[in-house]
Amino acid sequence: MQESWTFDFPNTDFPENELKAILMEKEKDLGIFLSYYFKKDGAVSEKVKLKGSPHFSSATAGKMTLDFDLVHFNACLAIHEKARDEMEMTFEIDQINQKIKLIGAYWPSREMDEI
Repeated sequence: MQESWTFDFPNTDFPENELKAILMEKEKDLGIFLSYYFKKDGAVSEKVKLKGSPHFSSATAGKMTLDFDLVHFNACLAIHEKARDEMEMTFEIDQINQKIKLIGAYWPSREMDEI
């Protein structure tokens, strides 16, 4: 499994500053995006923040680390646990279409075992 999410990204001479601003503005959307990775565990992601600075490998692509709260909640089982977690993301800026694509970590899914 590998998830991706796309946001609008205006043309700018300072893509790092614009990326930081978009990540702050889209905190709830990023929480939904990261929650896809943890839905089998019954957890959601909240309070997503950029950890450190993004690392550009080219003018339009690079990697960054997102830091977030991972919340497990089940009222029936009286579970409410919260822990801080992080995930490395790659990003690709499409200057022509004015978009940025965030690509999450690749987590291979296990196929069914043979009987």
